[in-house]
Amino acid sequence: MTATARERPGIGSPIGLLIFHLLVPMLISGCASPRLQESDAESGRARLDDGMAIMADGYRLPLRRWGDSQRPRALVLALHGFNDYGNAFADLGPYLASRGFLTYAYDQRGFGATTQRGRWGGTGRMIADLAALSGLLRERYPRIPVYLLGESMGGAVILAATTAAEGADGIVLVAPAVWSRDTMNPIQSLALEVAAHTIPWLELTSSGLEIWPSDNLDMLRAHSADPLVIKETRVDALWGVTNIMDQAMAKAGGLRGPALLLYGENDQIIPPDAFCKLLDLIPEDRRGIRVLLYRQGWHMLTRDLQGERVMADIAAWLANQDIGLPSGEEVRAGSPRLERFCHG
Repeated sequence: MTATARERPGIGSPIGLLIFHLLVPMLISGCASPRLQESDAESGRARLDDGMAIMADGYRLPLRRWGDSQRPRALVLALHGFNDYGNAFADLGPYLASRGFLTYAYDQRGFGATTQRGRWGGTGRMIADLAALSGLLRERYPRIPVYLLGESMGGAVILAATTAAEGADGIVLVAPAVWSRDTMNPIQSLALEVAAHTIPWLELTSSGLEIWPSDNLDMLRAHSADPLVIKETRVDALWGVTNIMDQAMAKAGGLRGPALLLYGENDQIIPPDAFCKLLDLIPEDRRGIRVLLYRQGWHMLTRDLQGERVMADIAAWLANQDIGLPSGEEVRAGSPRLERFCHG
């Protein structure tokens, strides 16, 4: 498990002192700036093309679709996580299609098969892309409900995109990325800020780190071998995703239902402290906001070994937001299980 805030190293620990001594030379070595993607000025109207969403600035977002487009029960627009791409929903999309739902998923700027891959696209641009694409799909399918579903970083984009989220008929946040700076150890936050403004070009990998996003090892091997999954991450991209996590957490108090929040007790990517703070920030009555806490769940919930249980919950909720969900993993505010998880 990822260490909690109480267990992360402070400045007085050997690891904290090591980080501090690494930071000092970086601070005096000179300044640079995080490099975002270059983008043309707005040049037209966003539109849908064959297998592609073209934004107003001409940027092309590869688009995948699963399900019957003629008579769907509802439409789901799915947003993938950091360093992933639209194929993250290759299991969920067909599962929902078998139950009458139409799912679209797109590669977000800088990910998958988009241009300037690996460069952070900019928080404002990514939020605008979501708003534009959800608007285009509403125009194409005006008579059916439209739901937004975000996994990890995708959930952060949805939380940060207040206007698009309010225009949806409901949202599903799967292990939302809400590890904002105010939930990080200060040393981590400082190290990221310094690195982003001194060595933004540096590429990092997870090699050697004992961090597991899922218990599904076969899936992880295929994921690692996929050439469209980013393996080496620029420091300024990490800085960028942290910015959007900050914004997502800042907007949490405005979250309104219908909303479904899912998290796994074994998540090693988004610390429990961050998810629990998100729950503390959402409206007290939580009307229409339902929370599922999976005992055997990891970060890539729909792709875990128990992924079908998660997908069944999502499909049931999309069909009827008021019924009991099949996994039985729902937790209520103030329930003993949730209190033990967050404060035990």
